Amino acid sequence: MSDERRFLPIAMFDSGVGGLTVLHECLVSLPQEDFVYLGDSARFPYGTKPQEDLRRCVEVNTRFLVARGAKLVVIACNSASAAGQDRARAVATEHGIEVVGVIEPAAEIAAAITDSGRVGVLATPATVASGAYRGALERAGRELDVVEISARDLAPIIQNGFPFDEGVVATVRSYCAPLREADVDTVILGSTHYPLVAPMLQRILGRDVRLVSAGHAVAATVQRILDADGLQTRNDGEGDYRFLCTGDVESFRELGTRFLQMPLGVIEQVEVDDRA
Repeated sequence: MSDERRFLPIAMFDSGVGGLTVLHECLVSLPQEDFVYLGDSARFPYGTKPQEDLRRCVEVNTRFLVARGAKLVVIACNSASAAGQDRARAVATEHGIEVVGVIEPAAEIAAAITDSGRVGVLATPATVASGAYRGALERAGRELDVVEISARDLAPIIQNGFPFDEGVVATVRSYCAPLREADVDTVILGSTHYPLVAPMLQRILGRDVRLVSAGHAVAATVQRILDADGLQTRNDGEGDYRFLCTGDVESFRELGTRFLQMPLGVIEQVEVDDRA
């Protein structure tokens, strides 16, 4: 069975274009693999949804992607990973498929690289409320001081596009202020949207503060699973990547190209049934 599954794509989803920062790292690190990405932009944002609603989104998206054919599922969203990774795993396990989230990989890196032990987490309200990063950092085996900041407006600001004006900079400064006051030396970017404003965050927080995003760590985790399960593709050249979108296709394309830093090509508009 694993031999047949080699030819299936790695499936990935997010509430919009933020997860394309994770896909970008996977395309660079795993160039021969095929990918399919679901942008659930009709239900954006995930980060302010009630936990049960968010868990339902994760479940139905996972069912949808597994039904279309996938050898691995990546939840390329911090809020969705925090709230519903167990739901996704329950669905995927029925088909012998593993699920990778973004919380644990980023937490492992942050815990390993902090010198002072003071770690900041900048994330959506749903992610902060879940306590997922705090729990993951506590499991890292080090005594850490963790400061979590709920950045309610930041992902929607980024999703709504460029350029950023002084009002946006002021909003970002307000979220960074308590992190500066806490004298953290490492900050986890707890939304896949946030790498797009990493230069702004770095300038405000200071050049010595390390910023941690999940993309590279997720790509490494995916590679380990493929190797362990014998699911590496047999493609000789570059793999294929394609896109599904529940919202407006042209809006997804325009903003998504900036997030992915590569052309998006064909985007298929789909409906994901909440009753799935």
